[in-house]
Amino acid sequence: MFSSFDSDVSVSAPVTWVVCLCAQWCGLCRDYQAVFAQMATRHPDFRFVWLDVEDQADLAGDVDVETFPTLLLADAQGARFFGPLTPQASTLSRLLESLHSGSLQSAPHAPETAELLQALAAAPEHWLKA
Repeated sequence: MFSSFDSDVSVSAPVTWVVCLCAQWCGLCRDYQAVFAQMATRHPDFRFVWLDVEDQADLAGDVDVETFPTLLLADAQGARFFGPLTPQASTLSRLLESLHSGSLQSAPHAPETAELLQALAAAPEHWLKA
């Protein structure tokens, strides 16, 4: 499911990240994984990452996840969305359409989300294949 891409990227690069923070033990997350992968194929202009915060704690860093699944939509300007998400295709689809249209406002990156994106930028093996 994962594939390597060009690793010459940074947080300041013109990339929009769609990161699902999950846990393998979470049944909702396991069920949602196929929906998330399907959205990655529908939106190849975004960089999708499925990140197990326990198995890949070195990448997750200090990002605090209280509810699974949690979604981070971010770009160089900041976080566009960061929070729990109901694991439904229609909910994710609406968020991604809002992201495409530019209607999601950005908030400055918190240090932990900036560190997460920097770690992900340097780890293309975790990017979902589009």
